[in-house]
Amino acid sequence: MVCPVCGHEWDPNEAQEVEIVLVVNDANWTILANGDSVVIAKDLPVKGAQKSIKAGIKVKNIRLVEGDHNIDCKIEGFGSMALKSEFVRKV
Repeated sequence: MVCPVCGHEWDPNEAQEVEIVLVVNDANWTILANGDSVVIAKDLPVKGAQKSIKAGIKVKNIRLVEGDHNIDCKIEGFGSMALKSEFVRKV
């Protein structure tokens, strides 16, 4: 096939690979990556727990996922958690 405007030629039978990149920003708009360490920026209440996650707690080795709560991590004293990136800062 040939584009009538620019003259570019291509084979429509060739498979085109499209890579989807997940970009997640912290509270300061710094780009986060898998394995980064972050600090909780504000106190976060936890449903079903008697205490909240305090600001300033460091979380190591985060994992980015799609969705509203786009960070999976483990927090000492709470276990596995899903956090929103807008409540953390990159260390």
